[in-house]
Amino acid sequence: MKKPLSRARRPLALLCTLALPAVFWAAPAHAEDLLQIYDLAVKSDPALREAEQSFYATREAKPQAKALLLPNFGISGSAEYNSVESRGSNPTQGSFDRSDTFDRTNLSAVVTQSVYNRGDWMRLSQSDDTIAQAEAQYQSAEIDLMVRTTEAYFGVLEASDQVRVQQALVAADERQLEQSKQRFEVGLVAITDVNDNQAAFDRSRANLITAENNLNNAWEALRRIVGPVQVPLARLGERLPLTPPEPNDINVWAETALANNFDIAAAKAAAEAARKDIEIQRSGYYPSVNMQAGYDLSRTGAEFGTDTDTSFIGLNVNIPLYQGGAVASSTRQAGHQFRAAQDRLDQQRRGVTNQVKDAFRGILSSISDVKARQAAIVSARSSLESTEAGLEVGTRTQVDVLNAQRNLFEAEFQYLAARYNYILNGIRLHQATSTLTRDVLAKGNAWLTNEDMVQPPAY
Repeated sequence: MKKPLSRARRPLALLCTLALPAVFWAAPAHAEDLLQIYDLAVKSDPALREAEQSFYATREAKPQAKALLLPNFGISGSAEYNSVESRGSNPTQGSFDRSDTFDRTNLSAVVTQSVYNRGDWMRLSQSDDTIAQAEAQYQSAEIDLMVRTTEAYFGVLEASDQVRVQQALVAADERQLEQSKQRFEVGLVAITDVNDNQAAFDRSRANLITAENNLNNAWEALRRIVGPVQVPLARLGERLPLTPPEPNDINVWAETALANNFDIAAAKAAAEAARKDIEIQRSGYYPSVNMQAGYDLSRTGAEFGTDTDTSFIGLNVNIPLYQGGAVASSTRQAGHQFRAAQDRLDQQRRGVTNQVKDAFRGILSSISDVKARQAAIVSARSSLESTEAGLEVGTRTQVDVLNAQRNLFEAEFQYLAARYNYILNGIRLHQATSTLTRDVLAKGNAWLTNEDMVQPPAY
């Protein structure tokens, strides 16, 4: 006679074969993978578009600074209509009464060229650092999008795993409840066993509701990046090579991060721009020289008016002597801001170093954690089988069975979560060293499978 499937093995079987509701299970033949979701994010993420436009806006600082050193040419003109009534007397003409109406026009063309202005030349040099800072910040935003997309993607997968676990646990608790009711009816167990099973079943249903809500929230977190997508997501397959970072040297990764990290590069450029701002403010002590050349036409229709044509060329020299201490104050202010920028750079370096080491150790820890979780599943399954056998002979209680059953499902979920942590720690390590690219995402994407999908919620 064929031995029936023991209750100890049913939870894992349920985890693999449980029929989910139609909203999660009725899947089309194709699911979106991580790369496809990332490509959608590149087109749709408002944070990346904001960083891009900020970068474009900052690039305009250089032509604006250069414009201060280039010639300025302008034409100005005026036209007036005059009506004059004059009365009076003088020794030669005696009394007079005269009225006159006439037009007066003026046209001027002036070219101004900066000959020497120390502050303007420093602003031109500073613009290179400002643009370098904005470019590094944009590159950091591109990497940040990869990280946010990956975290949101696997956040959906992990929340979906939790739903599966809770659905399997509800089904297992419901079966236990039915069995305890049957045993109670024939007098094999007390009513307390039925009550314990009922409480476990109700608790599992409540946890399932929470898990389903968390899954919907995880979808919304992903949609915040990629927009209102309604596509299934490919799950993580069984094949997941657990390999340490290459090279397996935490100091090499830390040195690479200090040399390559875009946030550090942005902080360096900001500090250099702040240093040059000291010189810009100090330029208030220096003289400035401008050259002007122009031509002026003046025409009048007055009876005794004069028409003039005037051309001119000359140098304007401005030598500041005293400005109420404003230059000294702004120079000191710029100095404090420069030292603050240096401190921010130091903070950034320390933060990146910490991020690298956390991610590096996280990868090694995740590898051990995944293997330990695999062993924990085996132990939890054996514990459940022993507990059920003890229940049959009266050495264990129904509560013991429920606890062992719950421990098995929890071990299964923790194993799945540990696999996601391994991937995410690798992504964060590449983020810290600014070596995260689409090709790196493609390596993790290869571990996904369309054979198992997570369906989006219906609303």
